[in-house]
Amino acid sequence: MSNVVVVGTQWGDEGKGKVVDLLSAQVTKVVRFQGGNNAGHTLVVDGKKSIFHVIPSGIFHPDTRCLIGNGVVVDPEVFLEEIKGLFDKGIAINPKRLGVSGRAHLIMPYHKAIDIAREKAKGASRIGTTGRGIGPCYEDKVARAGIRVIDLTDPDILKQKIKANLKEKNFYLANLFGAEPLEYQPIVERYLSIAHELSPFIADVSTELDEAIRRNESILFEGAQGTQLDIDHGTYPYVTSSNPVAANACIGAGIGPKSLDSIVGIVKAYTTRVGAGPFVTELVDETGNYLQEKGQEFGATTGRPRRCGWLDLVVVRYSARINGLTHLAITKLDILTGLDPVNLCVGYEYKGKRLENIPAQLSILDKCSPVYDAMDGWQEDISGARTFKDLPNNAQAYVKRIEDFVDVPVSIISVGSGRNETIVRKNPFDTIP
Repeated sequence: MSNVVVVGTQWGDEGKGKVVDLLSAQVTKVVRFQGGNNAGHTLVVDGKKSIFHVIPSGIFHPDTRCLIGNGVVVDPEVFLEEIKGLFDKGIAINPKRLGVSGRAHLIMPYHKAIDIAREKAKGASRIGTTGRGIGPCYEDKVARAGIRVIDLTDPDILKQKIKANLKEKNFYLANLFGAEPLEYQPIVERYLSIAHELSPFIADVSTELDEAIRRNESILFEGAQGTQLDIDHGTYPYVTSSNPVAANACIGAGIGPKSLDSIVGIVKAYTTRVGAGPFVTELVDETGNYLQEKGQEFGATTGRPRRCGWLDLVVVRYSARINGLTHLAITKLDILTGLDPVNLCVGYEYKGKRLENIPAQLSILDKCSPVYDAMDGWQEDISGARTFKDLPNNAQAYVKRIEDFVDVPVSIISVGSGRNETIVRKNPFDTIP
């Protein structure tokens, strides 16, 4: 038995979905432990692309049960749409294959309205949220005003909570933002209808995981976004509203920390970022355009183009420390084919001084310049590589430099979008550190 956590080491969009899908064949359960449908995981299986925002990436494995933990905020409309989308592809989803914690919080229409109105009011200083209501939902959770999935099973409680929340939210929307208030009755009617469809999927995720651990089953914990978007450890305030770091797998799924064995950090072979905020290695030139176009760097959730730059190893090493990484998985190494040289950021320069770590003060970070190691690139097509030795020497050197700098072994290397276009040097489930 070995339980593995998969997290992003950058600003999200690292390719966690593919790695989770790859590893899911070895486990009985995959658990999503934080975030909402602001995260989009893209999978390519048998040449067909699928994008999930709520349902865990292991759903294509028929013998793997997928669970949504209490740390996730769930948009029930998106949840049901994704189930329907899978059904349309010939994959029948039932409560035996998919469960959602009754303790997870529900995203409501007023959360989305506040999210959009707030960003609009900020103008040029907006953070760049997806407008999906994720942050406002987490706010209600902390304010003890949230509506949980389990509330769908009690119509009276559901109605009371919607009524109380709407009174406050409508005042906020109308008087602060000048936005239209929302009507009570349509929301109640829609969520009572949703309750009928969603209630069969409600599960006691924490207890289920505990029982699986006692049976020595292997479990995979799937995070959303990336470490630099963590509400505590990221580039605040340009962050998400939850904790994507590995430690939150325990809180967001309802298990103890002694149950975690391996932590896999996903590293895109270059760096991307969506929305505003400092980005030391950003490339606003032909190389940046090349990475964006060849890497298809457009948001799976919003379609927004991602900002692109060279791989920032200062960021990855920081993530290794914060998450306690035991393995690295490098994705999209094939996108770098044809670039020469390829640069790796190994430090920052600020006012003539070398910085080895990320400064907490964003006004300083925003003025930092990257210190690069320039490495020779490669021209060979690497999509057919299935062992490390199959890679060109320069590609091998690039991977080894990442390992040496971060001081974490690279166990998985993705050389294409397909499930089989992967090099597995060491299986994270094979050895418990």
